[in-house]
Amino acid sequence: MDSWQLIFLAVLGVVAGILNVIAGGGSLLTLPTMVIMGMEGPTANGTNRVAILAQNLTAVTSFKSKGFSDFKLSLSLALMALPGGIAGAWCGTLIRGVLFNRILAGIMIGILILTFIQERRKTADRDGSDSPAPPATKSRMILGHVCMIGVGFYGGFIQAGVGFLLMAVLKHVMHVDLVRVNMHKVFIIGIYTIAALAVFVKSGNVLWVPGIALAVGNSLGGWIGSQLSISKGETFIRRVLYVTLAVMSVKLLVS
Repeated sequence: MDSWQLIFLAVLGVVAGILNVIAGGGSLLTLPTMVIMGMEGPTANGTNRVAILAQNLTAVTSFKSKGFSDFKLSLSLALMALPGGIAGAWCGTLIRGVLFNRILAGIMIGILILTFIQERRKTADRDGSDSPAPPATKSRMILGHVCMIGVGFYGGFIQAGVGFLLMAVLKHVMHVDLVRVNMHKVFIIGIYTIAALAVFVKSGNVLWVPGIALAVGNSLGGWIGSQLSISKGETFIRRVLYVTLAVMSVKLLVS
């Protein structure tokens, strides 16, 4: 790659890192860009994991420095996602062409529809408040952990948009508030990404120089995103989530 391409990847990584931590979908910017630059789908998918790992390690550290951590729950969820992440990464080394985007488009549209339905229900209740959800029951905690297997598979498989799935499980199944959703999210993704990256490296689908350039940007974006998550709170995160879902869904449909 030329120097300007590496610089462009680093700048793009900052934007992607912020999106990934606050809502999700940052890889929808980085993956197509690397394909346009000439990478094969599996190579772009694998190279992107270098940046994802760096970004989430930075974000975990940032959340921890601000007093946001729940290592026990984060680790148990991450361990449930790990086997799926390994299996998904293996499948990701095989996927090429337009199928990559079509699978993701279907998932994005499904999440967007569910999000709108949830908001309609809140409006119908005429509550008008943003009161916190009740504590999760034991059955909901178990269900959330089981869901992590599927989330891990998708994350290992494509990664792009996995933040939306994690937010859906943590927020709506386990009743975790959105700031702590992001705290758990970056830890879970960081753990299974270690394994997923190893799979892509073994299959020869990682280019280290562009991956490191992207990682520099993603790390900075991950730090900025974690700070915004803490300082702006749930209202800001929710707005970013909805806008990002809508924009990314349209992007995938017209691609």
